[in-house]
Amino acid sequence: MILHAVERGEGAPVVLLHGLYGQAINFGAIQKRLAVGRRVIALDLRNHGQSPRAPVMGYRAMAEDVLETLRQLGALPAMLVGHSMGGKVAMAAALDAPAAVSRLLVADIAPVTYADHDASHALYIAAMQAIPLHPNLTRAEADAALADAVPNPATRGFLLQNLRFGADPQWRLNLPVLAEALPWLTGWPDFEGSYTGPTLFLTGARSDYVRPEDRPAIRALFPAARFVALKEAGHWIHADDPDGFVSVVEAFAG
Repeated sequence: MILHAVERGEGAPVVLLHGLYGQAINFGAIQKRLAVGRRVIALDLRNHGQSPRAPVMGYRAMAEDVLETLRQLGALPAMLVGHSMGGKVAMAAALDAPAAVSRLLVADIAPVTYADHDASHALYIAAMQAIPLHPNLTRAEADAALADAVPNPATRGFLLQNLRFGADPQWRLNLPVLAEALPWLTGWPDFEGSYTGPTLFLTGARSDYVRPEDRPAIRALFPAARFVALKEAGHWIHADDPDGFVSVVEAFAG
């Protein structure tokens, strides 16, 4: 599958992969900063944004989407930078095609299962599906419809970035497939072998997504892994501390 790509700059390829409910455009300001002396490519993963829809959301399939797209763009080997779900896609791509990945930066996720997150994501998706998409739906109406299920205003705002308003409101997410795929998205498949290239796990110090007990699983698959934490960031690491995020990515990219 060829994914929708947003490109900036010229030089060695750096590829940005968003998390669940995200889009390439979420990286806009960060992509612009990283694109000084680099070719920075932000992708919409399948069933997100402007990329094609598909009934499957497995990490191996999503990794092959990324690799196929980058091959078509003549952008391999590339440094992959993935946040959350996008971090799992990046890890899968590195494990399945090590020669295609020059460097790997994983932002606030580990190669483990997060079964305790299924319920909250299921609640979010059900709430989004329940919004009546009538003509000329307003953002205020949609926000109010999400408020009970998603009490955090910032989270509601992030989710509503995926809703196209106007005469024919439509989600830029394949919500039925995402709902069905949650056990796969919060899980992690088995991989044989490892990726021995340069690897950095960048975490938010205020996040619990990557725990000390996850490090053996990380090192088994990524023996060269190093770890950096941003003190002022939670799980949404690039939004919480964009300056720190950019600085780490630039230093790691070289």
